[in-house]
Order: sequence, then C-alpha cells, then structure tokens
Amino acid sequence: MTTSPTPSQAADRNLSPVARFLKATEIDTRLLGMVGALLLIWIGFHLFGVAFKGAGSFLTPRNLWNLSVQTASIGIMATGMVLVIVTRHIDLSVGSVLGFCAMAMGILQARILPDVFGLGSPMIWIVTALAGMALGMLIGAFHGWLIAYRGIPAFIVTLGGLLVWRGAAFLLARGETISPLDSTFSLLGGGPYGSVGAVGSWIVALIACAAILWMIFGGRKNRARHGFALRPMWAEYFLTVLGCGLVLGATLLVNAYPWPKGIVTQFAAANGLTVPEGGMFISHGWAIPVLILMGVGVVMTVLATRTRFGRYVFAIGGNPDAAELSGINTKWMTVKIFALMGFLTGLSSVVASARLNSATNALGTLDELYVIAAAVIGGTSLAGGVGTIYGAIIGALVMQSLQTGMVLIGFDAALQNIVVGTVLVLAVYLDIVYRKKTK
Repeated sequence: MTTSPTPSQAADRNLSPVARFLKATEIDTRLLGMVGALLLIWIGFHLFGVAFKGAGSFLTPRNLWNLSVQTASIGIMATGMVLVIVTRHIDLSVGSVLGFCAMAMGILQARILPDVFGLGSPMIWIVTALAGMALGMLIGAFHGWLIAYRGIPAFIVTLGGLLVWRGAAFLLARGETISPLDSTFSLLGGGPYGSVGAVGSWIVALIACAAILWMIFGGRKNRARHGFALRPMWAEYFLTVLGCGLVLGATLLVNAYPWPKGIVTQFAAANGLTVPEGGMFISHGWAIPVLILMGVGVVMTVLATRTRFGRYVFAIGGNPDAAELSGINTKWMTVKIFALMGFLTGLSSVVASARLNSATNALGTLDELYVIAAAVIGGTSLAGGVGTIYGAIIGALVMQSLQTGMVLIGFDAALQNIVVGTVLVLAVYLDIVYRKKTK
C-alpha cells in the first residue's frame, strides 16, 4: 500500500536542496545575510592587515574580545530602538540622554554618595546604577508623553531632546570631566577585573547551552500540544548542535585572551602569589558588559515575541488605526515604549561610563546614529511593523566591526563617517528591495 504525497511534500520536492534545508530548519535568510556580511567584514579587514602590514590584527582573541565590549553599549540601546522604529517613531536623543545620565551618575558617585554611605561602600555603585536607569526611564517617559498626548512628532521631540540633554549634561558639571568613578562601578565596563574569568565563562556557556536545549525542545512540545507543524528531528538536533557549538566556540575565544603581564604582576603581588618564569596565564573570559547585553537581548526578545506588550507593539506598527480600533491604548503604549527606550539608554550609560571610568561631555556623541543604523541594518523597517532584537544586536556588531576595522587600518574620522553613512543608506535601500521582492 502506498500513500500519495501531501501538497506540501510535493511542493518541497520542487525546491532546491538549500531551500529545503532552510525551510526545514526555519533559519531566517536575512539572518544568514547579516552573518555573512559580518564574516566578510572580519575576514576582509584581517586580510588587509596581512597584505599591507605583514600581519592581520582583526581576527585575534584580543581584538574580538575588545570588539564585543565596545558593541555592548550600542547593542543595548539598539534593542529598544527596534520597538521605537517598529511603532513608526524615531528617537534621536539617545546619545545625549546617555551623556546626561552618565554625568548625573558621575556627580552622584563622586561627590554625593561617599558622604552618605562612606567611601568605598558597595551601596554607591548600586544606588548610582539604579539612579541612572531610573533617570533615563523618566526622560524617555516624558518624551513619550509629549509625543502621545501632546501630538508633537517624535522626530521633533527627540531632536529637541538631543540638544536639550547635551546642554544639560554640560551645565550639570560645568563642562568638567568627572573621574575617577567608584572602583566597583567601573567593573561594569569590562577590563581584566570586569570579566568573569575562565571558570565563570564555562559556567555561563553551560547555562546558555541548557537554555538552547530548553528553547528548542520545549518549543517543539508546545507546537505539538497546539497542533502546529513540527520541524524534522534532524533539524532540531542540527540547531541544537549549531547553537551550542557557537556558544562553546565563543567561550574558547574569550578565554584565549590573557590578562596583560603588568596586571598579572599586580594581581599576584596583591594576593601573595609568585609569578613563574614563563609567566602566569589568566583568562579574561566573558566581560560583564557583554553578559549584560546578552541578558538584555534575551529579555527583550521574550518581551517582543512572547508577551501581550510585544504583540501590541507590532500591531501598532502594522496598522496604528486598526490597533486603536481593536482596543489597544496606543497613546499609553507609546509612553511605555519610550520609557523602556530611556531605561535601556540609562543602562547603556552605566556600561559606557564604567568602561571609560569617567563621565565626559563627549560621551554618547553620535550614538543615536549608530543605534538607528544598527537597528536598520539588523532588519528593522523604517516603515514600521517589522524588526527583530537579535537582528539589531548583530547590526550593532556590524557597525562596531566597521569602526574597529577602519581604526586598525588607519582611516581617519572623516572617512569613517563617510563609510558609516554609506552603509546606513545602503542598508535602507536593500531593505526596500527585499520587501518589494517578498510582497
């Protein structure tokens, strides 16, 4: 007895092997395109160094570790910018808000909290970080209120915010740079002491692999329970091996970057250790700001795809009028979205100022452009309704890779701006072409 193939199976036979593979694994083709572009950038800059400088310096544990740390601040804000752009708004103020929050935190921890809690108290960094995030959230909520309840376009409100908060940051400290910051607070910015080391990194990797297993096979159970189509088992195993392989490979990479010799010597002296003649190898491991970015990415992905809030965001972006007629309070949602954007900007200011161990007037300058570019390169449509959190993080990594690569090969700042602007325009154009072809 033979059974005739279903219409779906018959259609699959007409697809190419690559198309059948992508359909079975449900891998986003745009994600593949972004990853491919990222790899081309990395390999291209490395080969340029080999050809013209005698040695490539891009694909090294040191550079890739630093690249991940430098991406964290922009990546955190880009996850929030996705929701802002999805709802057909824009936020041009994030760089200035970051600078203002950083300056406020600098003054708080350098001039006020030591008198309250005592110099070196662990409460200083906790209160400072919470205050920075709360301040950012309040500013974002205020912007959202002006946009939603006073009818001022988001472009105008946030353009005004760009100027207002940059000026406010200057006035707050009278143009001074606040440095150094609390020593514990500075660990949130990375560095040898701001990393979790080899053992901590492997623990993080094992937790991440367990989460991948839970998401893939837990998701399969949910699909089966609700009667949805299931991926072939080989596809589930392939995605599991791929995800865990990437996590373990990245962990090997960050553990391959050792502490500088001078810091190792200081650490050994402070802890009564003897440094062998051949030196002591201490791994950086995952940097704290990168772990913060990973955590934000997971939380924002769940928020955008698994909650009522996320469904409302994409409903508003798809058709604001229909969303309002269906009972969604679009004005209040706008306030919440901008408040969330402000909160993430405050968190980003914690990471950025901690990495520099100072609050400067220039901190966050032009960050709004890099954040918007990261979201757009990651597949967020400026027309609204479409965007992914992981795409924005990869977009941030692409932008930072371009900047880092151009610095390594000696491009000046003016040429870097030309390249970044060109990439942004090209990304929007490719997005338009892609959407026309998929309609």
